[in-house]
Amino acid sequence: MSTEVSGLIECRPGARLWGPDDEDSVWHAAFDLCLLNNGNAYDALACLFGIRNHFGFRPLAESRGLPSDASEGLQIEYAAYGESPDTYGTTWITWAELASTDWQETDSSGTRSRESVAGNETRWGRSGA
Repeated sequence: MSTEVSGLIECRPGARLWGPDDEDSVWHAAFDLCLLNNGNAYDALACLFGIRNHFGFRPLAESRGLPSDASEGLQIEYAAYGESPDTYGTTWITWAELASTDWQETDSSGTRSRESVAGNETRWGRSGA
């Protein structure tokens, strides 16, 4: 059985203009993560989200749930899944967290770095995740 990721990368363009607390600083969908589902990337899922973490990574964003300020569109899409037994975990991560990550940190065996499984040269890196 394979594991696929679903969800969205969202941005809040109004936050730069009016500040993050302004009523017009709402989240908008920018990139559908289903585009990353072209092969099993279990090491990346383990590194980023703790999913199928047989590699022993310290996950960056494990089981945080849905962000309370997620866009209305994402909340509607998420609600459509309901309590499906096919879904595994819900989480999120910020750009600031990704930017401050030690990408040279390795899994428990010391053989895979975060950079090698989810860094800039991987399809995850190109998505910004």
